[in-house]
Amino acid sequence: MAEGFNPLTGMDYPDPDVIRVGDTYYMISTTMHFFPGAVILRSHDLIRWEICSYLYEALEHTPGETLEGEQTAYGHGMWAASLRYRAGRFYVIFIAHEWPKTFLFTAENIEGPWTKQYIDGIYHDPSLLFDDDGRIYIVYGNRDIRLTELKEDISGPKPGGVDRIILRDAPGGPLGYEGSHLYKINGKYVLFLIHSRLREWFRTEACFITDDLEGVWAGGDVLYSDLDGLHSGAAQGGIVDTPDGRWFAVLFQDRGAVGRIPVLVPVTWNQYGFPVFGEVAKEVSNACTRPDWTPQPLFAGDDFTSPALKNVWQFNHEPRAGCWETGNGAYVIRTDKVSRTLEFARNTLTQRTVLPGCTAEVTLDASSVRPGDVAGLCLLIGSYGLIGVTREKEGYALVMKARKPREQEEQEYARIPWDKKEARLRASVRFAGHEGIVQFEYLEGEAWKPLGPVHTMAFALDHFTGCRFGLFLYATEETGGSASFSGFTYRQDTD
Repeated sequence: MAEGFNPLTGMDYPDPDVIRVGDTYYMISTTMHFFPGAVILRSHDLIRWEICSYLYEALEHTPGETLEGEQTAYGHGMWAASLRYRAGRFYVIFIAHEWPKTFLFTAENIEGPWTKQYIDGIYHDPSLLFDDDGRIYIVYGNRDIRLTELKEDISGPKPGGVDRIILRDAPGGPLGYEGSHLYKINGKYVLFLIHSRLREWFRTEACFITDDLEGVWAGGDVLYSDLDGLHSGAAQGGIVDTPDGRWFAVLFQDRGAVGRIPVLVPVTWNQYGFPVFGEVAKEVSNACTRPDWTPQPLFAGDDFTSPALKNVWQFNHEPRAGCWETGNGAYVIRTDKVSRTLEFARNTLTQRTVLPGCTAEVTLDASSVRPGDVAGLCLLIGSYGLIGVTREKEGYALVMKARKPREQEEQEYARIPWDKKEARLRASVRFAGHEGIVQFEYLEGEAWKPLGPVHTMAFALDHFTGCRFGLFLYATEETGGSASFSGFTYRQDTD
């Protein structure tokens, strides 16, 4: 029996959808503007997870995705995917809000290769259903939830097929029904949705069932439960059965600056075929289908000796080929554009932060940066912070910059002369409630010294993601400089 704690990963894996194939569970999660994108996790107990694969290295090569000028994809990109398996093939559908289309990825092997196609139409927070009679449906929408029958090749709506609004949420609430997850269980169609109560912001899980897709849906709220006193609720996700006949929901809870994190909730069924959700408990347990299995960690240090990056890394936006490399003990970035701030820097390499706090260190070699360049270690989020080395006419300097929550422009909080071209940098993050705080430090001799004030970070819709460690370089005056990063360490703190 595997035992663990909610929230499951301690990291930003929102909008989960989950399936089981044989003795293995797979969960897909939103990755927004990070590449490679559409991460799929793997588990054998629903509690411990490891990275299995990504759907794509690049999506559409848009100016926003590639950070052309000051165009970005922050707050956009892929989200709320539906993961399904039928007759030896995996299917994933999702939208990216900057595109008037719906993406369909298919593969025979969960680790790929994945084939990209399109579905005619835009389907917000979609859920795919393969019915027993071979017909295919998609359920989607916000506040108004629509059911549409698809062609056999899933290329678009089926002419003359079912196409109807099946549910409408009450007007006026802060969040109407969305996040559809549709199943057929024991002969009944079961639809899960997320919304919020009318008088307060609190994520709530709803469920409706029907015997006939062209009939009436009946149901209502099934989970109104909090965790750790955050008053944010847990909702939106998939349900899955275990080989021994138990059922669980994998939902997510808003945890502020660290992101939106999956939780595991037991589910039973009443005599009418309606799901009954348990509470979102702190401690969870489930049988492990492979008792000897040990998952790979969801974060890692890196000595950058491999020519391929570890799968825990993602780039902020699509990386620029020829402007980064790894191997030989370093990750190297070269600039090919002028960027006003960190947010527009290409090839920033990121990892998620983790509850209850974590610390990252890296050695920066800034000997090849050019005047005006800034290179270093950051916490990437809308209210970001960074420590780095910049080159001035008089020499080098260490700087700490940040942008406070709800402010538009970054500020420089500290600058000191630095007579070396190399620096060991550290960022220590702690999470309490919905906020995250970070202290940046640098190593002088054998002593760590703080640079700048403790910086507060908050989750917001501008990036729509939790904060991440990032290794970055950007040019403010001229291109062609480079920075080298080595000896990256990552430690989860337990106190």
